[in-house]
Amino acid sequence: MEDNENTTQKDYYKILEVDYDATDEKIRLNYRMLALKWHPDKHLGDSAVTAKFQDINEAYKVLSDPAKRFEYDLTGVYEIDKYTVREYLARFKGMILTCNGLGISNTSTWTQQLTETKDLAEK
Repeated sequence: MEDNENTTQKDYYKILEVDYDATDEKIRLNYRMLALKWHPDKHLGDSAVTAKFQDINEAYKVLSDPAKRFEYDLTGVYEIDKYTVREYLARFKGMILTCNGLGISNTSTWTQQLTETKDLAEK
């Protein structure tokens, strides 16, 4: 992920309108839907639409790549006051439950990566 200040201020999950533990398929489907809706060719001359389209592409670039998504999940937006309790828990449930030793039945990609990283570190 680039060290651009704007990059760290954006919540890519909200931009793509997906949950924080969304599957790759859900991310891809929402990206395609939003890209079609906000494509600059449909809104000629509107710079706000072009900016939104670029944000959608940037979010998809990060969330569709497992390594970039893992890095983003560890270093992404953590502004607690901007989330509802439900959004916050949805985003961090894998880390919260794993840290408490409870585990979760349907693990997301980033939760699995955290577990694998921990296992590698212990060896």
